[in-house]
Amino acid sequence: MKLLESIKFDSNGLIPAIAQDDATGDVLMMAWMNRESLEETVTTRRAVYWSRSRKKLWRKGEESGHVQEVKSVSIDCDADVVLLRVNQIGGAACHTGHRSCFFREVNSQGDGFIEKNDIVFDPKNVYKK
Repeated sequence: MKLLESIKFDSNGLIPAIAQDDATGDVLMMAWMNRESLEETVTTRRAVYWSRSRKKLWRKGEESGHVQEVKSVSIDCDADVVLLRVNQIGGAACHTGHRSCFFREVNSQGDGFIEKNDIVFDPKNVYKK
């Protein structure tokens, strides 16, 4: 795949990938991709990431059913970040049950967070492992 030749993976063979809601523009999450996950994502149009903790491919939604249909794949000017525009199936991108992984906003004093109440599902009911 010619696209992969221009990508600047880091020393661990990874590149950061940002998932953005195609309809709203909201940033849903950031995860890591390796060569194989990026190639599968481009080919299948379903988001596939590299799980650093599990050391394996992570097909988004494989446990929760909250898959990401990929509408477009973009690479930044330095070719070291991937942007996925996605349709988030099931309404939640975050394993905590929130719509977005960015559900905590730093308060104006900078000493705490304001948490959005955008929980779509209870993780205890979804992740049985």
